[in-house]
Amino acid sequence: MIGIKAGAKFVGAAILVAALSGCGGDGGAGKERSIPLETYTPEQIFERGEFELARSRTKDAAYYFSEIERLYPYSEYAKQALIMQAFAYHQSKDYENSRGAAQRFIDFYPTDEDAAYAQYLLALSYYDQIDEVGRDQGLTFQALQSLLTVIEVYPDSEYANAAILKFDLAFDHLAGKEMEIGRYYLRRGHFTSAINRFRVVVEEYQTTTHTPEALHRLVEAYLSLGLTDEAQTAGAILGHNYQSSEWYEDSYRLLTSKGLKLRDRGNNWLSQIYRQSIKGRWL
Repeated sequence: MIGIKAGAKFVGAAILVAALSGCGGDGGAGKERSIPLETYTPEQIFERGEFELARSRTKDAAYYFSEIERLYPYSEYAKQALIMQAFAYHQSKDYENSRGAAQRFIDFYPTDEDAAYAQYLLALSYYDQIDEVGRDQGLTFQALQSLLTVIEVYPDSEYANAAILKFDLAFDHLAGKEMEIGRYYLRRGHFTSAINRFRVVVEEYQTTTHTPEALHRLVEAYLSLGLTDEAQTAGAILGHNYQSSEWYEDSYRLLTSKGLKLRDRGNNWLSQIYRQSIKGRWL
């Protein structure tokens, strides 16, 4: 995964622990340095970073890796420490610093074998902050953009498939946000506003898991407005693409209870989608 073997030199690092224990990081916070860190070689400091990482002291590990970048910026270990620094910060959930280290690696070593991993870490620094649907979606858009870079720039890397999976999940997250707002409007009788949100899901996020429900909610909203052509057409799309879903069953019951059928009616935006789906050009 990474161009070096993190945690591989435990013996040498263990010898340095006593000497370096007061040199900084969380474990050394507030302590006076007995021996300046500058007196150690980049290899020795790197080994201490690996040692701390193996002990799951990720903040301390990030500190030692960052000190190599500061003290020995032109050494081979500086490059290795930079990618490890990004990794250690990410493990500490310090996403801003992880992102900064990953971006520096990409800027300084764009053709290195670990550049793909640096880009993946950068994407994860956004992706791993996506939590509940209700929060601001700016991080989701940034995650999508960074994941797309992994997919397009490093398609043959071992991270491309993972990036594709996370891209799909983040995309689904955005659709979920539209659904949440649409349901809010629907519950309060703001049917036109609700329709606008569900339409975004059907037109822009049609490959996500939220599309069947969005179509059913359109049936509900259009029926509430007395727009039966649109409601029937939304039901027809459900029947053509998602007949086994619970949302199709709900729409079927709702429409037939009013003497309506699930069929294409009129000439509206849903009719265009229905005709495209019949021809196999949708979903």
